[in-house]
Amino acid sequence: MENMIEVKHLSFEYEAGAKTIEDISFTIPKGSYTTILGHNGSGKSTIAKLLIGLLEGEGEIIVDHIPLTIDTLYDVRSKVGIVFQNPDTQFIGSTVRDDIAFGLENLCVDPNKMEGIIEEYARKVNMYEFLDHEPTKLSGGQKQRVAIAGILAMSPSIIILDEATSMLDPLGKREINELVHSLNKEKGMTILSITHDIEEAAISDQVILMGDGHIIQTGTPDQVLKDVKTLESLALDVPFAYKITSALKKKGFPIEETIDQKGLVETLWQLHSKK
Repeated sequence: MENMIEVKHLSFEYEAGAKTIEDISFTIPKGSYTTILGHNGSGKSTIAKLLIGLLEGEGEIIVDHIPLTIDTLYDVRSKVGIVFQNPDTQFIGSTVRDDIAFGLENLCVDPNKMEGIIEEYARKVNMYEFLDHEPTKLSGGQKQRVAIAGILAMSPSIIILDEATSMLDPLGKREINELVHSLNKEKGMTILSITHDIEEAAISDQVILMGDGHIIQTGTPDQVLKDVKTLESLALDVPFAYKITSALKKKGFPIEETIDQKGLVETLWQLHSKK
């Protein structure tokens, strides 16, 4: 499978002698939904900044076959949209409409088409009625929705979500996750989600597990998230569905252990039906 991102022997330190990231290598397949999972301080957010050249480390980063250097920075950034945990750092416009338009203007999108794109993505994140509001007067969750709309409107090849749903309530988080997953499946966008949310990792294609600046494990969600001892050693929780199905299996119920919440519902329904 073709890779959209390749990272080779990447290291970075904020202070001399104290590496935040140490000699990590990984690949992200084109069109995949990959999660970098780790607790606060594991180095995962530093990776996001390194991937778009906000920080410069040792090693090699290749984005869509383009080695990341000072000379190729514009080319790489034109392919990548990133949403940070704190949306205040991303606001440019005086209104929500202007803010979503900013990226489109930089891409020289036809003004006649721009308004339709702005409205489309404002609706997708449930912020259409706020298009003429000042971003600074929105709630934290609303600001995050606007930041996400601005990135999605530009239709980048790669979207990096750096704890991007952390300020949303459970409903908002589910809505944004469903939207991003639909863009991944329907438009083939490569998604990189950087998070400590175990349930979000459970619905990705690939999980890269981080701890103390190192990659601890890489694999499918089933491979990584069923390793209870490793997750607990990194102060991470176990998927809720896996907790329930594991407990039921230990009590003798004839079920398969799963990390998928939809699979859990189906399993419980089948058990109920057999009564």
